[in-house]
Amino acid sequence: MPMLAEEPSSHRILVVDDEPDITGLVAYHLARAGHRVITATSGGESLKSIREDRPDLVVLDLMLPGLSGYDVLAELRRGEATRDIGVIVLTARRDEAARIKGLTLGADDYLAKPFSPQELVLRVAAVLRRLSSPPVAGRGRLAAGPIVLDDTAHRVTVDGREIELTATEFRLLRMLLAREGRVQSRSQLLDTVWRAQPDIQTRTVDMHVQRLRAKLGGGGAWIETVRGVGYRLRRPPARSRAKR
Repeated sequence: MPMLAEEPSSHRILVVDDEPDITGLVAYHLARAGHRVITATSGGESLKSIREDRPDLVVLDLMLPGLSGYDVLAELRRGEATRDIGVIVLTARRDEAARIKGLTLGADDYLAKPFSPQELVLRVAAVLRRLSSPPVAGRGRLAAGPIVLDDTAHRVTVDGREIELTATEFRLLRMLLAREGRVQSRSQLLDTVWRAQPDIQTRTVDMHVQRLRAKLGGGGAWIETVRGVGYRLRRPPARSRAKR
């Protein structure tokens, strides 16, 4: 597979699209930004490349021959070795349902075609920056009730049982734990967890919180909805705990 911009300090990025013009355009601009670029034209080829080349981030089309982009994204988020790889969906599908599905499956960002190559480069940089950010000093281990988040090991347990979270879900839970008892508006969550990216809507927060609660099982009761405002993490009422 072609590889561009062999700078040792750059990030390795996989571009997955079955349109050669799009692949070439994206690869050119990412290479100019100093990244090493690999390309794939199908879902199956992309998974093979991910296993062999271990990219830092994937720019992923949804409508691919064979496995769809949704299938590739779901497979990435299921694998322990791949769940933290950054994913930016780049697709002609502009409808809200497609965007919500992509973000719910664990995409870090979503950009619709036609697109600005410069904007894509900036979004790639933003996702890579978030993924590589070191833990906040002194945070290390956060806990509330049955939930324990180990920032250093990037590990979450509930009642001692390890829970698999996407990178976005992990950041969302970390923020709620770090600010336990304080209401976090949807705008605050978008600004901190998603860095207020264009096209990311408040409904995205609700979808991720819903998914996070489901994964936390009984621990999900600790995430409280503050109607009309946002969310906070606090001990649930005794009646809620009794239902566990």
